[in-house]
Amino acid sequence: MTAKRMIALAAMALTSPMLLAQQGVSKDEIRIGTIQDLSGPLAGFGKQARNGMQLRVDEINEQGGINGRKLRLYVEDSGYDPKKAVLAAQKLVNQDKIFIMAGHIGTAQNMAAMPVQFSKNVINFLPITAAREMYEPHHRLKYSFAATYYDQIRLALPTLIKEKNAKKVCTIYQDDEFGLEVQRGAEAALKAVNMELAEKTSFKRGATDFSSQVARMKAANCDLVVLGTIIRETIGTIGEARKTGFNPTFLGSSAAYTDLIHKLGGKAMDGLYATMTVQNPYTDEQNDKIRFWANKYKTKFNEDPTVFSVYGYSIIDTFAQAAQKAGAGLSTDSFVKIMDASTFEPDMFGSPKMTYTATKRLGNDQSRLSQIVDGKWKVVSGYITP
Repeated sequence: MTAKRMIALAAMALTSPMLLAQQGVSKDEIRIGTIQDLSGPLAGFGKQARNGMQLRVDEINEQGGINGRKLRLYVEDSGYDPKKAVLAAQKLVNQDKIFIMAGHIGTAQNMAAMPVQFSKNVINFLPITAAREMYEPHHRLKYSFAATYYDQIRLALPTLIKEKNAKKVCTIYQDDEFGLEVQRGAEAALKAVNMELAEKTSFKRGATDFSSQVARMKAANCDLVVLGTIIRETIGTIGEARKTGFNPTFLGSSAAYTDLIHKLGGKAMDGLYATMTVQNPYTDEQNDKIRFWANKYKTKFNEDPTVFSVYGYSIIDTFAQAAQKAGAGLSTDSFVKIMDASTFEPDMFGSPKMTYTATKRLGNDQSRLSQIVDGKWKVVSGYITP
């Protein structure tokens, strides 16, 4: 054997363990990272999503883990600030050495954090946002689960216009990528029915006063308003409208589909429509499985679960199904290979079937309508297919 050959073999022996090592996966542990808003305007959502994730992690670990490995959830707070999301991603990826980023909340926050993850081959798995950027442009490390805000509104709005015989449609939206996606969906829907927006108004993230926007929409005689709003903006806009005697039909996206709307906004929120994929798990739900799950959650966290609790729970469950199939040699490559040939059947919460391929990274493009009736969300339509 030549000296050159011996040196090459020695180099391979030194580097091969490093090549084989998979960040975030050890003999007995899989590290999952998530970034939630635990201190900002979406803290209600973020804490619920975290709890839902932790519940499923604990269940899996109690059952022996995944192929002998226990799951460990690392949680960081972004405060719903993209700059803080970058710092959180850097900590999770570089210090905590996570295997995967799962259920990160927020559109702008995900877009800011993804480059940090992708530089270290860390997948962005089922972020809690319905923005198209979560799967477009195509990237090997992107997987999304929710029908987009754009498609939710684009498909639901024509149905509601027809049902309510609406003549003047307006929008109020958060001036960022989330709000703009709702706005674009509304414009696409109106174009399809040969209508145009009668008025469009926006607000900066974190705004609390919506009186000028409501006044503009009232002056335009809008009879249907599309809401590119989340929690307090939804409550603030509708509350201000009711106060001034302005009572159009209100339609929000899945970002406004939360029990916090009727819990915090009270009777004034009755009548609000929102698009959604999975139903809010009320503890007095008629479905026995959901009721059992909801009470288990309440026992553990001393609060009722919400749809964001379901998102967190389901995201970990979906991850676990794919990781289990990837076997003992779990790696980014083996996980991607499994995901790209996976179909996930509807769960007890009523979510549609999800399918992924190497070129299809949005699992589901369907949503349906719910309405707040007597202080509780009620499903009022079947899934609307594009």
